Amino acid sequence: MAEVVEWLSPTPDGCYVDCTLGLGGHTAALLEAGAGRVIGIDRDLDALAVARERLAAYGDRVVYVHADYRELPRVVREAGRDDVDGVLVDFGVSSMQLDEADRGFSFRQDGPLDMRMNRTAGPSLADLLADVNETELANVIYEYGEERKSRRVARAIVEARDAGALTGTASLASVVRRAAGGGKWTRIDPATRTFQALRIWTNRELDGLEAFLESAVQLVAVGGRVVVIAFQSLEDRVVKHTFRRLGQEGSTVRVLTRRPLMPTVSEAETNPRARSARMRVVERVA
Repeated sequence: MAEVVEWLSPTPDGCYVDCTLGLGGHTAALLEAGAGRVIGIDRDLDALAVARERLAAYGDRVVYVHADYRELPRVVREAGRDDVDGVLVDFGVSSMQLDEADRGFSFRQDGPLDMRMNRTAGPSLADLLADVNETELANVIYEYGEERKSRRVARAIVEARDAGALTGTASLASVVRRAAGGGKWTRIDPATRTFQALRIWTNRELDGLEAFLESAVQLVAVGGRVVVIAFQSLEDRVVKHTFRRLGQEGSTVRVLTRRPLMPTVSEAETNPRARSARMRVVERVA
């Protein structure tokens, strides 16, 4: 959070967009640091409700928008602006989503097979699993989870589904652990990679990511910055290559972080969920 504030350097006359508002932590920090206004976007209505209550003291300095971050150009336009002074996007799952079993994100608690960040739209994980074949599922798990035992895991999931044994996230995690871990595992739960893959698949998290980054860069004014925090290598790879390409194609963008910024040791100890975060920053220069 400290690095987000440092790199965006908010000013009283500036307008910033928090593309993944979540519970409002980053937005609160930006407002406390002097940001004049923040447009907060989130596709999770539950998160928006919590953020609205948390940030109530800031009044109309915060604009709340229920939308997908990939709708950024429309959101900025409807806010009556041609550009903004900074854009922040923090990919991944919020702590609230992970901690609430009924959202279906966690493999440590039993919940419905949902995993949708926006529960008002799109098919749930249960809907997707109901129709998928073994080959397609194996490809999803391998591509989005980088799980080497993807074929074995996919076969186990399909067999459990056909037997009516997938009743929730606990049963799904149990199936995956047996297939991927073989009953032996230490620090990292064998279900981690597969659950990541299924979440990305359900929410189409990599779809249009490159186009979104391009639009974010185009929307910041000269001197404005785009800050991106990714929590897994697939997203960070797209961010890295897109920013590098935009920096090479002309003089309009300058990459400020040649290597991703990592959490400090103390931050990772205080907040273990931050340990895999990778932050990259670009600046609009012309």
